[in-house]
Amino acid sequence: MNVFYNAEGIGDTLLIQMKDLPREERAFEKKGDVVRIFQANSNETVGFNIFNASTYYSFEGNGNVKLTESLVEKMNHILQRNGFEENLEVDLSPKFVVGYVSEKEKHPNADKLSICKVDVGEEVLQIVCGAPNVDAGQKVVVAKVGAVMPSGLVIKDAELRGVQSSGMICSAKELNLPNAPQEKGILVLEDDREVGTPFFE
Repeated sequence: MNVFYNAEGIGDTLLIQMKDLPREERAFEKKGDVVRIFQANSNETVGFNIFNASTYYSFEGNGNVKLTESLVEKMNHILQRNGFEENLEVDLSPKFVVGYVSEKEKHPNADKLSICKVDVGEEVLQIVCGAPNVDAGQKVVVAKVGAVMPSGLVIKDAELRGVQSSGMICSAKELNLPNAPQEKGILVLEDDREVGTPFFE
């Protein structure tokens, strides 16, 4: 789940995105200050828009909002006050973690892509990577599915040239780190970083 707030850009509205859905499949239900967005055929909720958001809570920032247990509790309270019984459930585990590239093989359908197996602690992810410097044995920064990059890009499960990819191995530039090199290539971490730990904390 991703939450966005930008008072200057879109007004005093909190956008809660639980799932991406093509515009033509969306339906809407409004109660008070809240609009529920759902899949027309299945009735599955994919998001909420909370209007006049600042009258309920002081939302900081300009863009992606960092989720905490107390914020999720507050958003659920706002939904209930406006007549919705649904409860938001959120995975608050870190989305940018230290990973270990255990395997790398050439992509069968693309010269410049590699298929990597990356250990992120609790699981091993298959990630298709286009960086020229990626190799087995490296510790790297992995943006897991659900991560929001500094550019605003939301990381999703994808299929690249016929191969499934879950997550992204990041460059310093993509992470918006200071003094990031401009040339293409992933950020390779020192060997003492512990696999599965949060990168930013």
